[in-house]
Amino acid sequence: MDLLQAYKDKNADDGEDQRMSDDSSPDSSPPRLSIAPKSAAPKVDDTMLSLTVAEAIANKSLTKPLDPTQHVVSFNPTYDQLWAPIQGPAHPYAKDGIAQGMRNHKLGFVENAAIEPFVFDEQYNTFYKYGYAADPSASAGYNYVGDLDALKRNDAISVYNIPQHEQKKRKLEKKKEALEKEEGDAEEVDEVEVQNPASDSWLLRNRKSPWAGKKEGLQGELSEEQKKYAEDYAKKKGEERDGNKDKGEAMSDKSTFHGKEEKDYQGRSWIAPPKDAKASNDHCYIPKRLVHTWSGHTKGVSAIRFFPKHGHLILSAGMDSKVKIWDVFNSGKCMRTYMGHSKAVRDISFCNDGSKFLTAGYDKNIKYWDTETGQVISTFSTGKIPYVVKLNPDDDKQNILLAGMSDKKIVQWDVNTGQITQEYDQHLGAVNTITFVDNNRRFVTSSDDKSLRVWEFGIPVVIKYISEPHMHSMPSISLHPNGNWLAAQSLDNQILIYSTRERFQLNKKKRFAGHIVAGYACQVNFSPDGRFVMSGDGEGKCWFWDWKSCKVFRTLKCHDGVCIGAEWHPLEQSKVATCGWDGLIKY
Repeated sequence: MDLLQAYKDKNADDGEDQRMSDDSSPDSSPPRLSIAPKSAAPKVDDTMLSLTVAEAIANKSLTKPLDPTQHVVSFNPTYDQLWAPIQGPAHPYAKDGIAQGMRNHKLGFVENAAIEPFVFDEQYNTFYKYGYAADPSASAGYNYVGDLDALKRNDAISVYNIPQHEQKKRKLEKKKEALEKEEGDAEEVDEVEVQNPASDSWLLRNRKSPWAGKKEGLQGELSEEQKKYAEDYAKKKGEERDGNKDKGEAMSDKSTFHGKEEKDYQGRSWIAPPKDAKASNDHCYIPKRLVHTWSGHTKGVSAIRFFPKHGHLILSAGMDSKVKIWDVFNSGKCMRTYMGHSKAVRDISFCNDGSKFLTAGYDKNIKYWDTETGQVISTFSTGKIPYVVKLNPDDDKQNILLAGMSDKKIVQWDVNTGQITQEYDQHLGAVNTITFVDNNRRFVTSSDDKSLRVWEFGIPVVIKYISEPHMHSMPSISLHPNGNWLAAQSLDNQILIYSTRERFQLNKKKRFAGHIVAGYACQVNFSPDGRFVMSGDGEGKCWFWDWKSCKVFRTLKCHDGVCIGAEWHPLEQSKVATCGWDGLIKY
């Protein structure tokens, strides 16, 4: 039995071995030999080498300076690394060798430092008083900058430190006060007197008050001189109060010349027209493109006027209270700025030769300026806002000024004397326009009362009154170059034509429409040959109509916002200037 059991065990072992060998390799593969690997190289202990390399890498990262431009540091740098000087070749063109990208200040690289305002003020004021200050970024040790001699001399005190001698003085004063207080307590003091600032007891108790030692009696009688001064002052104040009620706001008049020189090499003034400027032909054309833009006004431009006859300068009235005159032919720059109004300028008007001009402002003043020098020749005011100003176009009546006011009157002044010579008072609303017709013997005015009135010059009686139920207010009127027609911008989005002959009839056949002007006083104008009518509109466009056919000839998009003024150049046949509430003047 034992033999059989042993044989069985042996068979089981053989079967297991057989199975294992079957698993490891298939029948088809050749038998494998397993040989132990052997290296021919000698055995070397490399522990020290790896330690040395690791140490070198660690040391390198510790000693290498930081790149000032990097934002994230992956390890804790040492103080020396943070404050190491920038390594490498110096920049060849920079004085201190710092490249442009490394600097954030003209003197190099400035870092932000967190310093308490009090500490900063202390060092700042100390530096300006004594010439030295503590350096917040200095390393430990001697951290002062500036005058080191003064530092030693003053024992490094700051402005907020009290010097030694001052401290002694204060100590003595305190002792003295304490002694006096004890003495005062010993004596009986009248409480009423202590409360009364006029008494000696109060002065003793309040030594340090600003009034100490300045006990004076009450103000006695005024001397004669003082009385006289007080009366004059009261009178002056009263006059100012009364004057301000009916006069415009006072404002100092200034003018700035922006050109190169006021006279050229031949002694000609800068406003003198060029000799060669004359009309090349009489035929006008519609402009096609923008030539120039003048931008100098900080707010909208309310009116523009070309220099009479020549147009080599253009005058503009701004809502920024300034009036500017611009060169048209040569440099295209602003030549002079006239500052005399304290509020927006409403209207401007040249005299016949352009040497003088009028401005009307919302500060209730009308000013008469010398174009060349910028001097204010005279100022007129009735205490109401002038909406329109005009000089009589006759050469012998250039001293007569007409102004349409917000109080429904048209006031006539003599510029030479400054006196009001006539008042035309018939309108029922503020006066918007004044237009001379019929060889300047008459003038037509329009108003917010939606009527037109015709006056004989110098006689305050209306000779013709035009008011129809269908009429709207007409804030701009222009005379046709032939003098026979008036174009009136009506606020129902059309331009109406009136005859200037005896009857001042509406010409029903001529009507120019298409633009949107409701609510805006957009200027209407004619080309110098009378073939075209033009007007701005509320959307920034400039419209051109043919005078004969009344058809829209062209529209140009000129401004962002309202195109308020449009003027045709008197000599250049195809050039037009426009101004808008975007503060630009385009040409």
